[in-house]
Amino acid sequence: MPWKNSDSRYSTVSITLHWLMLVLLALVYACIEFRGIFPKGSGGRTLITESHFMLGLTVFVLVWLRLFARSLGPAPQIFPASPHWQTTLARLMHWALYIFMIAMPILGWLVTSAKGHQVMFYGFDLPLLVSEDKALARQIEGWHVLGGTIGYWLIGLHAVAGIYHHYVVGDNTLLRMMPKRG
Repeated sequence: MPWKNSDSRYSTVSITLHWLMLVLLALVYACIEFRGIFPKGSGGRTLITESHFMLGLTVFVLVWLRLFARSLGPAPQIFPASPHWQTTLARLMHWALYIFMIAMPILGWLVTSAKGHQVMFYGFDLPLLVSEDKALARQIEGWHVLGGTIGYWLIGLHAVAGIYHHYVVGDNTLLRMMPKRG
């Protein structure tokens, strides 16, 4: 079944969601980093900003599917087994990433609402979460920007840890999440 982990690999659903979310997060960051190539108020800037919102909310929806898939059984074993402190750090990192993928879209939605703007999600107008309040928008936007910076570090450390385990430690940590070949 594509939802269940095996002893040595994550499920097809978990692997697909993992790599899809990496692509989505890269696009979310790209949208916000490259919005500056368009002048304020231009159609291009509006499109890239709305894409940032929509992709971020897509991450928010998919993270719940990932958490559901994760709840269906234990993670595949790591061979050779990692020291307890590494397992604990890995667990904390994963939960930090999940919190990041839940909190950031909510903060973005709150910022947009506090600015008095509607958020579109695949053609649907989402409700405003708070009344228009420019001071509140600036405050939450500061948290959102800080969260984005923290996200860069979390994602980077997660990737470095996987590469470290694969090439230095030589265990199956990374292989458990790689798509099947052939």
